Amino acid sequence: MKPGIEWRQPRAAVENEQFADDLHAALSRIPKAISPKYFYDEVGSKLFEQICDLPEYYPTRTELALLQTHAADMAAQFGERVQLIEYGAGALRKVRLLLDTIPRDSLQFVPVDISGPHLLSACDGLAGDYPGLAIHPLVADFTRQHALPACAEGSRRVGFFPGSSIGNFTPAEADAFLRLAAAELAGGGLLIGIDLVKDEHVLHAAYNDAEGVTAAFNMNLLDRARKELGAEFPTDGFQHLAFYNPAYRRIEMHLRATRPLELQLGGEIYVFNEGETLHTEHSHKYTVDGFQALAARAGFKPGKVWTDPNHWFAVLWLEA
Repeated sequence: MKPGIEWRQPRAAVENEQFADDLHAALSRIPKAISPKYFYDEVGSKLFEQICDLPEYYPTRTELALLQTHAADMAAQFGERVQLIEYGAGALRKVRLLLDTIPRDSLQFVPVDISGPHLLSACDGLAGDYPGLAIHPLVADFTRQHALPACAEGSRRVGFFPGSSIGNFTPAEADAFLRLAAAELAGGGLLIGIDLVKDEHVLHAAYNDAEGVTAAFNMNLLDRARKELGAEFPTDGFQHLAFYNPAYRRIEMHLRATRPLELQLGGEIYVFNEGETLHTEHSHKYTVDGFQALAARAGFKPGKVWTDPNHWFAVLWLEA
């Protein structure tokens, strides 16, 4: 670990226990469904980085282009002294464009992610490229209450939530997160990326890439269950399924049983019929007006908006 990084040690046993509890609950409900946060172990995080570079996956390159063009204008909304909190930090790729516009002596950076090893590795790389930057990595589920480092005197807290990850939440979950963030960032604000409603053929290609990386990312959840929790099931028992559901304006990802089978977990047996699925992710698509209204109900005041020429993606500034 490089100097300048204040590390908060993850609690692996607690995280595994939570994974087991949530997977039991997911397999017990009808229809079966689990949070996409369990995609992001070290393997899953690396697979997602590969997804972001795929030709079919437009969100990353579109948002990066917006940040490259408008980062200085975005950072101008933050204020002079900032504790910048990146939710679901991942590889810390996009935040660099913001960091390049902010004096390091006026900034604390707090990347928050559920995958401890991946986060630490990314922070080591960031520290090497940004000497003197105060980095405080935090391993946590940012959708739940978590303890942030103390904010430096005269600073205000600003959240950064790129990648349209808010789309992975149900409307109720999105409302809950925005309310939590509005309280946590009071006096500051939130810079957030959202994926916009568009032609469903573009969406379908983005989640069914020709190289099968998204399929491997989806299947990795079951690999985690086998390695970390001792789950037992046929190795060829599931396949990747992703499609656009226009009724909910969302992409859905599932793991679909290829035949009738049983999945054993912690002494419990869960039965899948042929074609039955475990719903692993949904990605809601928004309009700018619709999302601003959602944020306003949670306690934010809508601010500036940046979008691409195709109107495929938007980055919004919200005052807390």
